[in-house]
Amino acid sequence: MKEEELISKAQKGESEAFGRLYDEHFPRIYRFIFIKVSRKQDAEDLSHQVFLSAWKNIRNYTHKGLPFSSWLYKIAHNAVIDFYRTKRVHIDIDDVGEEKLGLSPGPAHEVEVSLEMERVRRALQTMKEDEQNVLIMKFVDELGNREIAEALGKTEGAIRVIQHRALKSLKKLLENYK
Repeated sequence: MKEEELISKAQKGESEAFGRLYDEHFPRIYRFIFIKVSRKQDAEDLSHQVFLSAWKNIRNYTHKGLPFSSWLYKIAHNAVIDFYRTKRVHIDIDDVGEEKLGLSPGPAHEVEVSLEMERVRRALQTMKEDEQNVLIMKFVDELGNREIAEALGKTEGAIRVIQHRALKSLKKLLENYK
């Protein structure tokens, strides 16, 4: 069944159709949120809130020529903003898993990749929010500029400029994190 049909059925209250949309989009929305909040529990909670909000508001969804995921990313983006407005995040070193510290047993390559990903994640967190969002949506979730623009309420030209500046900034930050 095509996504448009699932959306139409979900708008009529068919929970099974919405469940299929959930199954299709949850992993990418979760990954986007997880990169932004860095804690599995918070990412799970926020992801579920995003889909609960989507279910409650699906009747208001109108197709604008963009993928349904653009609407979900917009909800997720707003959920992350609300999360940081209402909650201060404190990271206790004891809560950081050994695998993040490179202490877990395993091939040396896995440790290197894990450390590099942590380095990129830390650098991303120091960047402006729009830059973070654009880089995550573009290179992690592989969205097009049009989808990103819709999700963030910006023009495609603005997304290209933000991406260019963000990549320059990330490169500079990664050089400093060596």
